[in-house]
Amino acid sequence: MNAARHGGWAVLVAWALVASACEGGGPKAKKARQPAPVSVAAIERGPIALSRVFGGTLEAPARLVVAPKITGRLVRLAVHIGDPVSAGQVVAELDDDELRQLAAQAQAALAVAEANATEAKGATALADKELERLKTLRGRGVVSASQLDTAQAEAQAKAAAVEVTAAEVSRAKAALDAARIRVGYTKLVARWSQGDRARVVAERFVDEGAMVAANEPILSIVELDPLTAVIFVAEKDYRFLQPGLQAVVTTDAFPDARFEARVLRVAPVFETGSRQARVELEVPNPERRLKPGLFVKARVELARVDDAVVVPQAALTTRGDDTGVFWVADGAETVTWVPVEVGIQDGDRVQLVGFERAGRVVTLGQQLLDDGSAIIVPGSAP
Repeated sequence: MNAARHGGWAVLVAWALVASACEGGGPKAKKARQPAPVSVAAIERGPIALSRVFGGTLEAPARLVVAPKITGRLVRLAVHIGDPVSAGQVVAELDDDELRQLAAQAQAALAVAEANATEAKGATALADKELERLKTLRGRGVVSASQLDTAQAEAQAKAAAVEVTAAEVSRAKAALDAARIRVGYTKLVARWSQGDRARVVAERFVDEGAMVAANEPILSIVELDPLTAVIFVAEKDYRFLQPGLQAVVTTDAFPDARFEARVLRVAPVFETGSRQARVELEVPNPERRLKPGLFVKARVELARVDDAVVVPQAALTTRGDDTGVFWVADGAETVTWVPVEVGIQDGDRVQLVGFERAGRVVTLGQQLLDDGSAIIVPGSAP
């Protein structure tokens, strides 16, 4: 581009020298100003987009740290770094011998409590029968009132004993359930309810045989599809960003690959130190080629116009406080100075807002022109 532009300038300078020589070449030279040599470009209509490139880092959208609920010795690790993990999979086990023994003791205690409850129920049944017999005899005057009162008290005591043994059974069952739950804690299961069903082991913090405390991390498991690209944007670009904008992510790890992405979240606050806002992009990663921690470049399409008037940026010229272009109508050999409003700029292409003229614009040699100047395009037919 620079070489071509330099060559264009060389041609125009040569033409300008010839034109100057003709204007000042003696008393018979034409007083009329010679046509100025320029380069022109066609006015185009089509889509144009405002894009920005931001540097950022890939992060896992979900990270699960597997840790035991109880203290114990780690006897088995079922997965290692890089291994896939499914929801509900057992990933590690603690020594459970002692807890199983406690569970067996709780089972035995439950059996004793149930036996006591059965015995108490039998004794209550006998006491009730005896009470009914004495009531019959009392009606015949065979037994005394004190004997009947004693039988009633005995029946009530036996009934109370049944309730006590029932409570002991419930307590023994609860103790057994608790012991079994603690046994279950020795199997560490990777559990999550949202996101991808398959994840990957990112880190391992301990080895088999180590004693681990309750809540001490053993494994870190991350989600790889999709990933989150985190970028930070300055104030001038922040106003354009909103969820749903399309983006393309690239990384040096895969220089020839392009990964589609979209803006997922835009932080409502700026960081005090950097004066930048955090923006998160969702990056689909079905092949799991991308990994958390990779540095990426994200080209975000901030704005787009599908039917825009587009000219080269080199066509823009300043006259006083105005920005405009030298417009050449179809078939015309003179230029017209037209102030313009510049819209989206995409590289060396710019949008002219409200400009509805067809034809061409001058891209090189504007310093030789005024409104209404005659022009000649080197290389074109005279």
